[in-house]
Amino acid sequence: MLRRFLTDTEEQLLQAERRELLALRRPLAHLDAAAEDLDVLDRALLQLDELFLLVIVGEFNAGKSAFINALLGQRFLAEGVTPTTTEIHLIKYGADAGSTGMAGGMAVMTYPVEWLRDINIVDTPGANAIIQRHQQITEEFVPRADLILFVTSVERPFSESERLFLARIRAWGKKVVVVLNKIDILETTADVEQVVAFVETNARELLGRRPTVFPISSRQARQAKETFDADERTRLWAASRFEPLETYILRTLDERERLRLKLANPLGVAQKLTGRYLAVAEARQTLLREDVATVRTIEAQLAAYEADMRRDFRYHLSHVDNVLYAMSERGNRFFDDTIRLARLFDLINADRVRGMFERQVIADTTAQVEAHTHELIDWLVDKDFQQWQAVMAYLNKRIVHHQDHIVGQVGEPSSRLRPGFETNRQALLQSVGRAAHEVVATYDKDAEARALADSVQMAVAQTALVEAGAIGLGALLVKVLAATLADVSGVLAAGAVAALGFYLIPNKRRRAKNDLQAKIGDLRTRLTRAITDQFEDELGRSLQRIREAMQPYTRFVETQQATLGDTETALTAIQANLRDLGKKLEEDV
Repeated sequence: MLRRFLTDTEEQLLQAERRELLALRRPLAHLDAAAEDLDVLDRALLQLDELFLLVIVGEFNAGKSAFINALLGQRFLAEGVTPTTTEIHLIKYGADAGSTGMAGGMAVMTYPVEWLRDINIVDTPGANAIIQRHQQITEEFVPRADLILFVTSVERPFSESERLFLARIRAWGKKVVVVLNKIDILETTADVEQVVAFVETNARELLGRRPTVFPISSRQARQAKETFDADERTRLWAASRFEPLETYILRTLDERERLRLKLANPLGVAQKLTGRYLAVAEARQTLLREDVATVRTIEAQLAAYEADMRRDFRYHLSHVDNVLYAMSERGNRFFDDTIRLARLFDLINADRVRGMFERQVIADTTAQVEAHTHELIDWLVDKDFQQWQAVMAYLNKRIVHHQDHIVGQVGEPSSRLRPGFETNRQALLQSVGRAAHEVVATYDKDAEARALADSVQMAVAQTALVEAGAIGLGALLVKVLAATLADVSGVLAAGAVAALGFYLIPNKRRRAKNDLQAKIGDLRTRLTRAITDQFEDELGRSLQRIREAMQPYTRFVETQQATLGDTETALTAIQANLRDLGKKLEEDV
């Protein structure tokens, strides 16, 4: 920090700013912030404890090194028409002039002038450096500056590369002073003022405010300081117009002003990062809202699928019920035709009655029940398969739709890697699509139908208390109906009819009907329960398989929504606090 003693108000501002910068790191980490942005934030924190940093930027031939030499009073840095500054130079106070080696990617140089005890100067490669790395390190260093001196020349004032570079500087909220160099090559003062007006106008458009512009000749200023001829020194010094700029840097920028700029610099960095990642969080929330809509759409589809299946199941089950109802009606007619006095001799022959009952009443009931049951099973298997296809098709559309809406590369430069959020989100969305695709690709309808038929058969056997063995559903129903036939035909036994007398035949007929209705009703109940239970189990498994495939994606969306909500709240609060700190800085420092 600056060496002077801080007032209580200034100390409170410093500590409040430090707290906000430390608090900002957590939400940025939650948003997978680019490593370089986290580095910028960390450096901004460190800068609060460093000397005032004056960063010199501009095109390579604008005369940056010549300007610094003029400020120091002698040719300390190399000058030339080619890019002589190939790395960042940090110039600080030292008892001797020279280089002390590399530190933090910078060439550290020392020079014995008193004002360097409070100010460090950074000389950067050109903003239009031919070597791309030179321009990159220049742009990376800008966020660290407390004050930027933007050096341009009357030869090419406000070139396109300078415009682009100033736009990047503005994004960091830096205070910029424009130095218009090489005015000595212009013939008249009017020419100088014309170029100054041009630079002021363009800089104001880019920076959003009128900048301070100092027209100078670094060459004449250095010559003035180096010459021993007093008259020549006076002439060169006046012609260089260097004194207002030197006064601004060494006197106008007193400790109070440097403190204000020192505190304002990390605030600008933090505000830029906060705004950038609030936009990232909002963009991700937009995507997540679409993801929530995707999950809800699929859940709505599953709910509709479940409701449709239950409705259609009742329709398919009614076919089985109608078969048993028809058998019941045939049974009533059979008893009306058979149990009467005119058929006495037929009733005495139990085997004959049983044969008639099988042909006329049972008939093809078992075949029809088995056929309708298999139709129901095939329908259930087809619906399950179609639902997987529908989910797969919908997810594939979502994946393709979002390929052009990826929140991946936050901020600049474009070389940044896609953060974990989008990588995880896309991977999970695609994994659900792959799961659906694999189910559809490997779906064996015949095997599914056989397995379901076996389950129904076993359920019927268990409810009927008979051994299923390896027989089919139809044969199993024959067993059940045979037991029913045995019970019913028992009431037709000749001995019973003879013993009770002819006057009881109507009672026998009524009892036979009632017994048959009871047996068929019991069979209907058991068969319906067995098929319904299997349907419910299979429907539940079908829905569960889809939901299990969706679960990682659904869980990610829910978790990210909660996390992003907290992160947005934190960033919004930090943004408001930074804004308040900026106002206090303007008022109290």
